[in-house]
Amino acid sequence: MKKLLITAGLCAANIVFAQTWDVTITNITKSQIFSPPIVVAHDGQSALFQLGQPASTGLSTMAEDGDLSVLMTELNGNEKVGDVNAAGGMVMPGQSVTVQINTSGNFNRISVAGMLVSTNDAFFAVNSAVAPTMFLKSAGISQPISIMALAYDAGSETNTEDCASIPGPPCGNPGVRDTSNAEGFVHIHSGIHGVGDVTESTYTWDGPVALVEIKRAF
Repeated sequence: MKKLLITAGLCAANIVFAQTWDVTITNITKSQIFSPPIVVAHDGQSALFQLGQPASTGLSTMAEDGDLSVLMTELNGNEKVGDVNAAGGMVMPGQSVTVQINTSGNFNRISVAGMLVSTNDAFFAVNSAVAPTMFLKSAGISQPISIMALAYDAGSETNTEDCASIPGPPCGNPGVRDTSNAEGFVHIHSGIHGVGDVTESTYTWDGPVALVEIKRAF
């Protein structure tokens, strides 16, 4: 995990407290597997992506192959990012994984993302959610928040739905890209259409694909 800098002023009101959060991601699709999700704490001036704008190299690599290495390097080198962590494995349909993240000071936004592996470049995301801050004074706890996460298209690869360029089932071909008609910008994904080797009735989705809960860790 990326280390946070915690500073203290001359009085309690000026102390910047770090807080640790449990971020639980539940895969609510029928058949899509999630690559190991990444969770990021950052400030309000940054985000993983902007709709209608090109995806970063790291986000594209994650969305195409579930590979977090480039995105982790991008985020760890960004001064607007306070903490980065990732799950240790894939998330199967109907299963959940919990990733801990630290917030502190201005780093009070939380983003989450992971690839839908039976696609060309689809990913689910929560983009810049505000960490829960309303505390119950008597118990010292915060109210958790739940967010339904949509599927997005990184716009970096053509949605051929051909096994030649899809890493997950029923294909198994990571590291191969077809960019001939890529859209070039991030947008809402329209699902699987059965135009290639990935069966629409098995692998498509309708509506949100993940449930993300953020609550204070104890």
